[in-house]
Amino acid sequence: MIAPRKVRDNAIIDILETVPKPPFEGSAWRIVRGDRDPLRSSSPKSRWDDGSFDVLYTSLDADGAKAEMYFHLMRGQPVFPSQIDFRLFELDLKLLGALRFPDKNSLAALGVDVTNYGGLAYARKGEEYTATQRIGEAAHFLEADALLIPNARWTCLNAVLFTNRILPTQISIKRDHGIVDWKAWKKRLPHSS
Repeated sequence: MIAPRKVRDNAIIDILETVPKPPFEGSAWRIVRGDRDPLRSSSPKSRWDDGSFDVLYTSLDADGAKAEMYFHLMRGQPVFPSQIDFRLFELDLKLLGALRFPDKNSLAALGVDVTNYGGLAYARKGEEYTATQRIGEAAHFLEADALLIPNARWTCLNAVLFTNRILPTQISIKRDHGIVDWKAWKKRLPHSS
């Protein structure tokens, strides 16, 4: 059986073709559960992937990685899951061509509602994810190796890595920073007392 042809938004393709894809070298941060390999990718059908390719979600700031994971751990739960350990890893990246969007406003021309970026309730994520998934899929189609995009939970950039576009020599574990202390982290949040 032949897979149906994917329909892409030509306006998004046209805009992405004008965005520079400079190389990027530096650290990225990733939090994983227990003993999971921090370099293991997946196709979770999340904010920047439509499930048709594997990605590795990372942040360019350790606090950005913590803020994202904390949000996802708390979604729909009244009590924080305290019996599961999560480890913080620092990764070394050498990207050859990442599309960079330095702030939320740079995503507006691509159809992202920047007034609600990252602010919708988890149950309404589809309202935002539809636009961002189209961008991610188009960037993958254009053979970028990553997106450098605004973190939805912290003031920093995330790096969404398209793992089939990255050679093993372009990503490595720099350091295991150990188990995340979520109690200490929660005290740093603006709404905590």
